[in-house]
Amino acid sequence: MEDGRKRQSNEAAKDVRHRAILPPSTLTGPLPSSILHPLGHCSLQIQWLGDGVLYEEAFARQEEAVAEKIAAPDATPDRLLLLEHAPVYTIGRTPERGSLGSEAMLPHPLHTVGRGGQATYHGPGQLVGYPILDLSRRGRDLHRHLRFLEEALITTLADYGVQAGRREGLTGVWIGQRKIASLGVGVRRWVSFHGFAINVTRESLLGFQAITPCGIAGVTMTSVAAESGAAVTVKEFADVVAARFRLAWLAGG
Repeated sequence: MEDGRKRQSNEAAKDVRHRAILPPSTLTGPLPSSILHPLGHCSLQIQWLGDGVLYEEAFARQEEAVAEKIAAPDATPDRLLLLEHAPVYTIGRTPERGSLGSEAMLPHPLHTVGRGGQATYHGPGQLVGYPILDLSRRGRDLHRHLRFLEEALITTLADYGVQAGRREGLTGVWIGQRKIASLGVGVRRWVSFHGFAINVTRESLLGFQAITPCGIAGVTMTSVAAESGAAVTVKEFADVVAARFRLAWLAGG
């Protein structure tokens, strides 16, 4: 009898590891109301922009949001834009572009963007997040901002039973030697833009084969599906990231 209870307990624990703690609503567009920070100095809005979003369209949305935040910081909410891109490669403003391999042979469009970092890939199966945050209220510290984004993703992955963390000297989220999320941020008058990309389905890994991801030779990219066995969609995963991001933002990030 005791052995039977143990088996049931183990099966239940295994099931919990593969279930995400989802927030009560699904992201289907701009959220109906913003969240007010307990100190009353700002609010947060989270928007789902959809899938197949062209890079230039998402960048225009970022530029618009940054300009609004700079022009009226107290009247404009902090924002998190969540989306799934159409296939695209991006690289930061750097003279060293070896991580792209042969640019002429890349199977998808390439954009040079105003963030730090080497080449990466965005496409179907991957969740991209662009936080437009007023960092002047958060210590004016880019390193703190990066750690805040990493932590939001690490806690989200824990909801799927994936024990992720950081690697010394490297930005992003890792599972051992495997990289699951990449970060690259920009800042304008202490308003952040660009952000993070986390691989959700196995399909998200295909585009990395043509480049050296983040310029790290020999790096293995992985995904939520590969690590957890969970059959989760990008939109479902976005719900969980949104919930975790809200909590971290309310705590002062």
